[in-house]
Amino acid sequence: MTDTIRLMLVDDQQMVRAGFRMVLDAQRDMAVVAEAGDGQEAIDLLRPAPDAVDVVLMDVRMPRLDGVAATEQVSALDPTPRVLVLTTFDLDEYVFAALRAGASGFLLKDAGPEELLLAIRAIHAGDSVVAPSATRRLLEQVVPTLPSAEAADRTARLDVLTPREREVLVAVGRGLSNGEIASELFLAEPTVKTHISRILAKLDLRDRVQMVVLCYETGLVRVGD
Repeated sequence: MTDTIRLMLVDDQQMVRAGFRMVLDAQRDMAVVAEAGDGQEAIDLLRPAPDAVDVVLMDVRMPRLDGVAATEQVSALDPTPRVLVLTTFDLDEYVFAALRAGASGFLLKDAGPEELLLAIRAIHAGDSVVAPSATRRLLEQVVPTLPSAEAADRTARLDVLTPREREVLVAVGRGLSNGEIASELFLAEPTVKTHISRILAKLDLRDRVQMVVLCYETGLVRVGD
């Protein structure tokens, strides 16, 4: 058992991969163990041994197989490496699709080294990699008409939640932090954390990012809320 976070870089630009590798391999707790120039190459490398990689840094716009389709296939592997989508603001629609496909979060390509390292460590620890408010701003740009015609089916999933858990889920979807939720709902912060853990388990969600996505898909939170 090793504490080293094993990384795969997936980007069609070799210079981009080289830049990331230089930063990541310099960390005592990280090692780049694989690289791929497109999503298909990444899947071909991962499928025989998905347990060899902990976190995949995934570009979204690539030849052959883009990052959205690749993320969906990565999410079907067992065990499942976690996916950090690397993007720019002009690719927001791709990022939303990747989050729905199973990515654990997203980060701008021009983020500083410290932000990148924190994001990777957060994903590896099972957390989302961005503040909920940042995810909310992303979704507001790309999903202005949700819920869709399929919203009724998604909404039925929420029936397993207690009224309090639904309140907490809505607060997460609105971009509130645990402390803000505690203040608004008159709860202790550890109680908020417990509710979030139960919501994730009941709805079979991976992390806070997917909670926000579900809020928009079901109409619990709408643009402008």
